Amino acid sequence: MPVVTLPDGSRRTYERPLTMGELALDIGPGLAKAALAGRFNGRLVDLSYSVNTDGAVAIITERDPEGLEVIRHSAAHLLAQAVKELFPQAQVTIGPVIEDGFYYDFSYPAGFTESDLVRIEEKMREIAGHDYPVYRRVMARDEAVKFFRERGERYKAEIIESIPAAEEVSLYEQGPFTDLCRGPHVPSTGRLKAFGLTKVAGAYWRGDAHNEMLQRIYGTAWPDQKQLAAYRRRLEEAEKRDHRRLGKALDLFHMQEEAPGMVFWHDYGWRIYREIEQYIRGVLQTHGYQEIRTPLIIDRSLWEQSGHWEKFHDEMFTTASEKHEYAIKPMNCPAHVQVFNQGLKSYRDLPVRLAEFGSCHRNEPSGALHGLMRVRHFVQDDAHIFCSEEQVQEEVSAFIDLLFKVYADFGFREIQTKLSTRPTKRVGSDVVWDKAELALQIALNQKGLAWTLQPGEGAFYGPKIEFSLKDSIGRVWQCGTIQVDFSMPERLGASYVAADNTRRVPVMLHRAILGSLERFIGILIEEHAGAMPLWLAPVQVALLAITDRQHDYVGGIERQLTISGVRTKSDLRNEKIGFKIREHTLQRIPYLAVIGEREAQTGTVAVRTRTGEDLGPMALEAFEGRLAREIASRGVHVLEGQGDRRERDAS
Repeated sequence: MPVVTLPDGSRRTYERPLTMGELALDIGPGLAKAALAGRFNGRLVDLSYSVNTDGAVAIITERDPEGLEVIRHSAAHLLAQAVKELFPQAQVTIGPVIEDGFYYDFSYPAGFTESDLVRIEEKMREIAGHDYPVYRRVMARDEAVKFFRERGERYKAEIIESIPAAEEVSLYEQGPFTDLCRGPHVPSTGRLKAFGLTKVAGAYWRGDAHNEMLQRIYGTAWPDQKQLAAYRRRLEEAEKRDHRRLGKALDLFHMQEEAPGMVFWHDYGWRIYREIEQYIRGVLQTHGYQEIRTPLIIDRSLWEQSGHWEKFHDEMFTTASEKHEYAIKPMNCPAHVQVFNQGLKSYRDLPVRLAEFGSCHRNEPSGALHGLMRVRHFVQDDAHIFCSEEQVQEEVSAFIDLLFKVYADFGFREIQTKLSTRPTKRVGSDVVWDKAELALQIALNQKGLAWTLQPGEGAFYGPKIEFSLKDSIGRVWQCGTIQVDFSMPERLGASYVAADNTRRVPVMLHRAILGSLERFIGILIEEHAGAMPLWLAPVQVALLAITDRQHDYVGGIERQLTISGVRTKSDLRNEKIGFKIREHTLQRIPYLAVIGEREAQTGTVAVRTRTGEDLGPMALEAFEGRLAREIASRGVHVLEGQGDRRERDAS
């Protein structure tokens, strides 16, 4: 007689084994109707799963995060079935759940077109309308290999052949379609009501560029049409904010095939870059960091000693000279240890905080490159703190405070925090990893931060805390990190003289706030839809002359604002003022100062914002004061009389 424990702690005893679906019905007809899957002793299972032993039971509905994953996993199978019915010669490979949706890879040399996606989506709706029951069955591995080979599905057979021979595999059937899967899945195809296909792209079989190019179809699925429509609106908004499109329209940067994954910064984009760099530099100077600069190319021997050659060799760009092999540095940490190693260090010198705007190169696959978000050359606001074990907690705590201050200055308030622990492939003993993981956990708890655990996601040399930003349309971007490393300093010979005159190895904290400056600028462009806050705007004020009679007056104002440190641009063209206002508004310039005969005679400027707000005539001194206050506040504190500028600028 199985005894099951429900999420509320109550228990129920049954005379015989029951399926998850039967348990849901016993709990309540409404729950049974909403049920998609179940959880037994922490394991996600189908509603057909039989409960014949005591354990904890939960029924999963579309309200649960796991329910959405079940819906999307099932939608991937729906996609595969639709493709097989429309294109019988296509072979199915894999179809996982991803953020906001799913994809499925197919071997189909002819390739799919956008019009094919419309047909496939229509077929998916037809199959869902049949409301085929979804059944799970188990096969011996070799039997499953034979099953798929007989159907001409060599990719599925190859996947199954990689499973140990003694293991069984599970298959799922819906109508005439059968697929390999661990599950669970929705009980019937009719439970899939809100889905759509988004795009088609290329992808190599098993992610290896030496293998066949497959066709990857992306899709999304949601519990209902309302959530699907909201997602599509977010996609439309994200398209408007795409930093690649805005980078071209606002003359910020470009990229080209001759330097894949590397940025050509234009004047306006480089102004943003330098403003951020100078801001971070000021923060470092006031928090006890020494700014250093290390070589771009370093001998292979140092990378071998640090452990990076073994772990990251495939991602490194290498070169050779005079019988020596060199790597263009993919990260800065080994070089920073070399700086620390110069001269004898005492415990009194600790902590030593070394910071660098470190230029790094990584040989990312060409298919993974994405504007500023995924590049081959990037600069990190990188720093490494060398400290004693006793100082780790204090340094991690101070870094967290600093990071939250910096994010607030950029207007980010919603920060997600994750703790990533030891991976399978790592260096250092378990004792060392225990200390490092505990140090980060204590620091997070002392700050009262909510955090989630990511088992196995740490770096090969130490655990880490990851900090992610949530932008104005709900997207999450991982940026900051701090990592505790007990191993690399020892591998690279770092030491200090302790109070008892013994030599000890310092703990090394790897930390970054923004991460890649390129990526962070891409995030900012999309966060603000190109309308950067005043302190970051490439041009902060545009002076618009109505006629040529105001040219001298405009020139005097431009000189005065420039002396005050305001990035100013004058438009003296013989064009209608309405045309000039529209053009500079489209360029997202925060303030437009319109200057006609009246302004020239009264020594004022007529000020408008890029959102269309008319602030009326202002004396130059008053206008300068307004600009100075807003720049100093970095736009975080909204000026009196203004609404939420960030929201309005992005609208």
